[in-house]
Amino acid sequence: MTEPSDVQGFLSKPIDEALLERLIPGFTIRIDPTGVAKPFVQLDCHDQSLRKSGRVLVEVGEILWLFQNGRAPLSQRCKGQGRFVQDLPHGHVKAALKGFPKLRALMQIGAGEIQTNSLAMLDELDKTLIKGKVWCLSSTTGQATIVQLQRLRGYERAYQKVNTAMSAMSGVGSGVEAFYAGLFPDMVPYRAKPEIELGKAEPSIQVAADIIQNYLKVARQNEEGIIADIDTEFLHDYRVSLRKVRSVISLFKGVFSDAQTVHLKQVFSDLMTPTGRMRDLDVYLLEKDKYFSFLPSILHDGLQEMFDLFETERARELSRLSRRLRSEEYNACLTNLTALFNGIDRLEPGSNAKRGAHEYACALIWKRYRKVCKVARGITDDTPDDTVHDLRIDCKKLRYLMEFFGPLFDAKNFKEIIKPLKKLQDNLGLFNDYSVQQESLLAFVAQHSNAQGRVDARIGLAVGGLIAVLDQRQKAERSRVLSSFEKFDGPETRHLFRTLFHRKEE
Repeated sequence: MTEPSDVQGFLSKPIDEALLERLIPGFTIRIDPTGVAKPFVQLDCHDQSLRKSGRVLVEVGEILWLFQNGRAPLSQRCKGQGRFVQDLPHGHVKAALKGFPKLRALMQIGAGEIQTNSLAMLDELDKTLIKGKVWCLSSTTGQATIVQLQRLRGYERAYQKVNTAMSAMSGVGSGVEAFYAGLFPDMVPYRAKPEIELGKAEPSIQVAADIIQNYLKVARQNEEGIIADIDTEFLHDYRVSLRKVRSVISLFKGVFSDAQTVHLKQVFSDLMTPTGRMRDLDVYLLEKDKYFSFLPSILHDGLQEMFDLFETERARELSRLSRRLRSEEYNACLTNLTALFNGIDRLEPGSNAKRGAHEYACALIWKRYRKVCKVARGITDDTPDDTVHDLRIDCKKLRYLMEFFGPLFDAKNFKEIIKPLKKLQDNLGLFNDYSVQQESLLAFVAQHSNAQGRVDARIGLAVGGLIAVLDQRQKAERSRVLSSFEKFDGPETRHLFRTLFHRKEE
C-alpha cells in the first residue's frame, strides 16, 4: 500500500545510479524513462521570488508544474509565461502561488529539455521497496534533477535510507540552490537592492563610487524588461536605481568636485526625464480599479474614456522610450558612466573625498535627521501643502542615506528606527500622490479641451468627481502624517539616533 509522495530532493546533477547503490548496499536502483524529452521553460519573476522561496515552476507544453521540497508536485493545464498569477485560471498551481508579487509577471528565466523517469528501489529478491519519479532537466549550460519518492507502507527504513543517500548526492549547495547551480550555473539572481560591503575607514569617494556602480548595474538589468513590456516594475526599479545614484551625487556633499557634481546631476537628470510620463501613466493604469470604485457607476463611461486615452498615450510613450534605450547614444552614455565609476581614478575628488565612511555617514545622517524633525514639528492642519511635500523629500533623503551606510551600523538598531520612518514615508507618499494626481487630472482636462476651454462632458464629470474624492483623501492623510511623526519622534527613536549618529565633538 502506498502513501502520498513528496518531492524529496533537488540535485545539481543527474542521479548516479552506481553511486546511489554504493550508498545503500544490498539494494538495486532502477531508473527507466517513461516519456520522451520535451522542451520546458523555467518561469519566475525578475526578482526570482519563487527561487527565494525554495520553489521551481516550469512550463511544459500546455502544463505548469510546481515543485517544492517536502510537498507533492502540483500541475495545472494552462500557459503561464507573460501572465500575472492573479490572471491564471483557477487550479492547484495558482492556489499554491498565493502571495506571489501582484505587480510581477511570470517570465522566462531559463529553458531546456525535461524528461520524466520512473524510479524503483529493489531488495535482493527484486521486491520493490520504494517507488518514485525523477525529472531530468538539461539546459545549454548544465543539468539538474528533481526527485519525488513514494512511501510503501512497511518499508519506512528503506525510505529513510534513500532520503539520506539523496542528500549525500546533492552536490553543490542544497535545495533549490543546488538545482540552479547545476542547471543554470551562470545565472546571477537579480537584486533591486544590492548588498554592498563597506569599511568604516573606507574613503567616502570610494563608497560613493561603489554604490553608484552597483545601482547603474541594477538600472541596466531592467532595460530589456522595459522594452519587452513584461511588467511595470522594470521601469519602476530602473527609475529607483537612477534616483539613488542622483541621491549619492547630491547628498554626499564635498565628495566630488563642484564642477563634476553639477555635471553628473545634469547627466542623470537627462536620463530620468524621458521616463517620467510613462511611469505616471503606469501608476494611473495600475490604480484603474480603485478609481472606478471611487465613483458611482453613472460616471464610469467618462472614466473609461479617460483610461482609453491613457492606454493610447502609454503605447506611444513605450515606443519612444524603447527607441531611446536601444539607441547608440544612450548605450554609449551608460557605458561611459559605468567606466567612470569603476574605481576612483577618473573621479574628481572634493574636500570630503578622503573622509572615513563611518565618520562621514554619522555627520550626514545626523544633520538630515535634525532637519526632518525641525520641519515635521512645525506642521499643523494649516501648514501649506508645499511644506508637507518638502518633508517627504527630506524623509526620502534620510532613508537613502541610512540604506547606503546601513552596513556600517548595528542591524538591529537600524531596523528599530527604519520601521517608524517607513511608516511616516508611506503616509507622506500617499499625501503627495493625492496632490499630484489632482494636478495631473486638471492638466489632462486642459490638454483635452477645445479652443473655448470645453471638454467632453462625460470626461469632465468623471474627472471632477475624482478630484473631489482625492481632495478628501489628501486631507485625511495629513492627519495620519502628524500621527506617524509622533511615533517616529518618540523618546526611544530619538535616543537611538543620538546614540548611533551624534558625535559629541559636533
